Amino acid sequence: MRRANLFSILEVASVLAFVGMTALTWSQITERSVEGKLLPSELAASLLLGTLVPAMAILVLLGRRLALQRAQVQVGRSGKLHVRLVFLFSLIAAVPTLLVVIFASFLFQSGYEFWFSDKSRGLLENANKLAVSYYDQTKRDMEYESLAMAGDVLDYLDRESINSPTFPEFYKNQLVLRKINESTILHKSDDGTLHAAAIAHQADPLSAKVSAEVVRQLDRGDAIVVSSTENSIQAVTPIDRRAGIYLYTARRSDLLSGGYAQNIVRAYDEVKQKTRIQQLRFNVYLFVASLALVGLAVWFALRFADRQVKPLYDLVDAAREVGAGNFSMRVEGRFGADEVGLLNRAFNRMTQQLERQNQDLVVANQQLDQRRAFMEAVLESVTAGVISTDSKGEIRLMNGSAQKLLLERGAKAPIGMALNQLAPQIAALAESGEEGGIAQYAKGSDLLTLAVRSTASATGSVVTFEDITRQLLDQRQAAWSDVARRIAHEIKNPLTPIQLATERLKRRYAKQLTADSGLFEELTGTIIRQVGELRRMVDEFSSFARLPKPLFRGEDPVDLARQALFLQEVAHPDINYAFTADADLGIMACDRHQFGQAMTNVLKNAAEAVEARAKLESDHFRGRIQVNLRGSPEEVEVTISDNGTGLPQDRERIIEPYVTTREKGTGLGLAIVNKIVEEHGGEMIFTPGDPDGTVVTMRFARDPLDGQRGSEAAA
Repeated sequence: MRRANLFSILEVASVLAFVGMTALTWSQITERSVEGKLLPSELAASLLLGTLVPAMAILVLLGRRLALQRAQVQVGRSGKLHVRLVFLFSLIAAVPTLLVVIFASFLFQSGYEFWFSDKSRGLLENANKLAVSYYDQTKRDMEYESLAMAGDVLDYLDRESINSPTFPEFYKNQLVLRKINESTILHKSDDGTLHAAAIAHQADPLSAKVSAEVVRQLDRGDAIVVSSTENSIQAVTPIDRRAGIYLYTARRSDLLSGGYAQNIVRAYDEVKQKTRIQQLRFNVYLFVASLALVGLAVWFALRFADRQVKPLYDLVDAAREVGAGNFSMRVEGRFGADEVGLLNRAFNRMTQQLERQNQDLVVANQQLDQRRAFMEAVLESVTAGVISTDSKGEIRLMNGSAQKLLLERGAKAPIGMALNQLAPQIAALAESGEEGGIAQYAKGSDLLTLAVRSTASATGSVVTFEDITRQLLDQRQAAWSDVARRIAHEIKNPLTPIQLATERLKRRYAKQLTADSGLFEELTGTIIRQVGELRRMVDEFSSFARLPKPLFRGEDPVDLARQALFLQEVAHPDINYAFTADADLGIMACDRHQFGQAMTNVLKNAAEAVEARAKLESDHFRGRIQVNLRGSPEEVEVTISDNGTGLPQDRERIIEPYVTTREKGTGLGLAIVNKIVEEHGGEMIFTPGDPDGTVVTMRFARDPLDGQRGSEAAA
């Protein structure tokens, strides 16, 4: 942490120093630019060095961060070797670069100071003054010579004509005597144009030598008009104003132009101004080149470090792969005689041995897995629930049958949970030390009866149990069916003679009895009615004992349910009935008569429960019965809910024969419905309503015969 803080401080200090030196350099350059002076060599070198050192430090520290990052990404370590290599290469590049920069800066600045110092400018200014003085002297001499030549030409023309044979010789002598290179005698015509009367050594056209402005100046009274170009001085003077005769003379020389030396000074100032820019550019180039060298060194150091350390990183990665279980891992690359190659070969031999040993272990584990899979398959195939617990009573293993019996649908196996938390009755029976017993387990709204057996060991116990609820119910139903057959047989035989005898007595003696004839009618009528009630009861017993085998056909459950509901709506107009069904419920295979019988019995019970509550409630109570049909690809679910008196306390027994809560009920209606539902491959569930009443759910298999065929195939 101290090292990290130190390098963080160095990074911040380098950035601040670089920003400060950059600001100082900018202020110095701006100040010198205003004064028009160059930076002194010592100052320029100091500013360059002071800016370059923190910039190089920033590059080196950035290279350190990149090295740490690359090492962290590749091996997840500190990357000390990366950092050392980067520092070494950066130092090797930075120190010579700094020395070269210092030497080059001093050499360049000294050369600039020599050529563009005040002494050098003084020499150029003195030369300029000398050139200007020479130009002025030559100009005055040119004026004098031109005026003198014009006078001589005028004297000659007064004596001789310009067409005289001696005039060319005279004209030539005048040029040589007065050191004139070009000359032309001009004559102005009446229209103001100039014509050459005599020409000596004239190369350019006349219009380029004498302009109209020059003529106007002479006409205004000027004695002579002198002008100069870069390499000559020209003069125009009148010979005879009245006659319109003028003399043009020119003397050529590179030193005759007065602005030539001034142009040199101006060019020197421009070069000096550019020199300040070149001085700045040179320093910037040195700065950029130095940083580029150091950056290249850092980049090369990173690449070199990757190349040198990569075998070690590969070995670390391979070791991690081996640690993760990949014993077939082999390192590739360098297998030479150096230490890295020796290490790679030793690592490959080690992984080869580990792979061989691992294969042996895998074979042994596969055998164990096969045995374990066989045991698990056996446990899953048995219908009995099996739970294995450890010495603390926590669940270690729970087969599918146990999960189906004890858990809700879709719940995960509670591995690690204490058995007394999941099933206290089973845990109590297992902890009692008894080999077996009967336990009651409440699963939601159902109460299951389980036959439990327990085997204890030093490491825990194994508990097996079977659901005998259906077995007990079937036994009770079989017993009640036998009782029903016997009762129906014993009662049905004397009913017909009793009814016939009573009716005969009523017909024979009703008219003969004069005293108490009303009483006789009432008694015989009572006997006949009670015999009818007994006959109805016997019919229900017979129906329960001999429920016919269902005849499955494709039927519309919505239509069957509506028919049963319509009959109840007609019979109970004081109850509000509601019906809903899925739009695409489809067709199901069922016995039309038995399906309607089941619907009628449940709806009848619901109506009786609502009427029983209506007697206890006030007049504003209104009964409500809701019928809902929902479907899935496997089953059709019929839900009938009411707001009646609700379920009794011993609701788990309401589907048993001869169990009823009504005064005149036989207790066979729901038992018949439950039997019909089971024959249709479904189940019937009773739950309390929200907030009151009862909800009866009947699930019918969409194709009961398919389930029977699957059971037969499994058998």
